[in-house]
Amino acid sequence: MKNQHCELNELGWSDWFEQRSECKPTDTIARVAAVDRDQLLLVDQTGLFRGKLAGSYLYHHQLSHELPCVGDWVCVEKQSGDDFGVVHSLLERRTSLRRKSVGKVVEYQMIAANVDYVVIVQSCQFDFNLKRLERYLVMIMDGKAEPYILLTKTDLVESAVLAEQLAEIRSAGITSPIMTLSNVTREGVDDFKRLLLPGKTYCFVGSSGVGKSTLINHLIGHETLETNTVSGTGEGRHTTVRRELIRLNGGAMVIDNPGMREFGIFGAESGIGKNYSDITALSSKCRYRDCSHTGEPGCAVIEAKHSGKIGQEHFENYLKLSKESEFYQLSHAEKRKKDRDFGKFIKSAKKDLKDK
Repeated sequence: MKNQHCELNELGWSDWFEQRSECKPTDTIARVAAVDRDQLLLVDQTGLFRGKLAGSYLYHHQLSHELPCVGDWVCVEKQSGDDFGVVHSLLERRTSLRRKSVGKVVEYQMIAANVDYVVIVQSCQFDFNLKRLERYLVMIMDGKAEPYILLTKTDLVESAVLAEQLAEIRSAGITSPIMTLSNVTREGVDDFKRLLLPGKTYCFVGSSGVGKSTLINHLIGHETLETNTVSGTGEGRHTTVRRELIRLNGGAMVIDNPGMREFGIFGAESGIGKNYSDITALSSKCRYRDCSHTGEPGCAVIEAKHSGKIGQEHFENYLKLSKESEFYQLSHAEKRKKDRDFGKFIKSAKKDLKDK
């Protein structure tokens, strides 16, 4: 088992998982490389193989975020030489990247698990959006991963435009590392590649057509991920349809993602506190402990906004994301209560029928 874990280190295994693993000595420990409907693509020290979830696991874990996602570690029943296994246990996640499910459903949607770094990709030419950037940062920090900011398509904008965008990010109090590159001229690609560390996992997120798949193809060294030509506006045509864990020759692992139009904030108090640390630090100086920073007397945050220490847009986005997170968290709690009450009603009704 120890030798197996040493080899698994190249896939991201560490002492953190070792200490929390409840896999049996006869189990195969594997990492989820992709999810294809009811089947999983798994990888261990011997290579890739297919698997499915045990019926008992599905019976006890019916919520979507309880099911394995790309990057998860799982315990698999698999005979030596078999190319198929049955997953009966999911290991605790060290980090996670999630969002509110798309639409009206108030549930988590898992994007990836056990990632070390999340690379937020925005195009300088058409996609740069500070509010969306802060939205990503909140959920990344809430999931305890480290964020990188990557601005692509630098060949399509003047240097003054790029400098203005970089200044806008820093003026919002964002201190995460920022990188710039062009997939066309390749300027910055080699510098970015040198940042990728062996055994670490990098998840790429961003809108459709910002160059995520093209960049990963550069990193791999050949056209593994399908990409389309760029439109006349400079916007790429999105083709990524699933999340997949890919190991680079240098030992780092990358996860490409389909473009996401929605990135709902849900139960992210920790991430909001970390990303808006300037505002949360000032909150301790407010007159009232439960200050909402919307008009109470003695509000240190409002005073800082009036004096210019905190930007208006930065402050407004903080309030918006805080309210959104709180609203969905409350809606989720109410839904859970209704589900529990309905379950109790069904049990009571069945009992009454038996007694008759």
